[in-house]
Amino acid sequence: MKTAARTLVFTGDGKGKTTAAMGMAFRAVGHGMAVFIIQFCKSDATTGELHTAATIPGVEFVQSGCGFIPPDAPDSAMESHRQAAQSGLRRAMQAVISGVYPVVILDEICYAVHRGLLDEQSVIDLIHAAREDQCIVMTGRGATKGLIDAADTVTEMKCIKHGMNEGIEAQRGIEF
Repeated sequence: MKTAARTLVFTGDGKGKTTAAMGMAFRAVGHGMAVFIIQFCKSDATTGELHTAATIPGVEFVQSGCGFIPPDAPDSAMESHRQAAQSGLRRAMQAVISGVYPVVILDEICYAVHRGLLDEQSVIDLIHAAREDQCIVMTGRGATKGLIDAADTVTEMKCIKHGMNEGIEAQRGIEF
């Protein structure tokens, strides 16, 4: 089901989903467009993208998360994650309907839906609230069928090999 706004999804188990979205932000700002970026499930204030965004006029960058969730996290631990994600979704909706941002990046929102922190339909409603001249970018593992159907462009990053599986630690400027 196509929406009026241009809608892209970057999903899959491979590296590069957030990186692709940040590249789009960089490109949009280069064309004089304001960009709103919100990271669901992320809370690391030391990432390169957060520091860079703070130096670029026209980019608003928000983190709305409590960090990634272990696969075996008990329900009792999920409530704070759920509340943070829902607060982030409300903030993202404000950005979409404000008319200020031609590009809205919802980083890790696919993961938030996949893990049950957000209702899929609530995210689809946000997409439908966007204007025709806006672009909504969603990233994260586990994009659901509904999010995929709502998008007009979907890219799946596939992990062939990753150094972290071989014991290479995450590196500043590469993974964060």
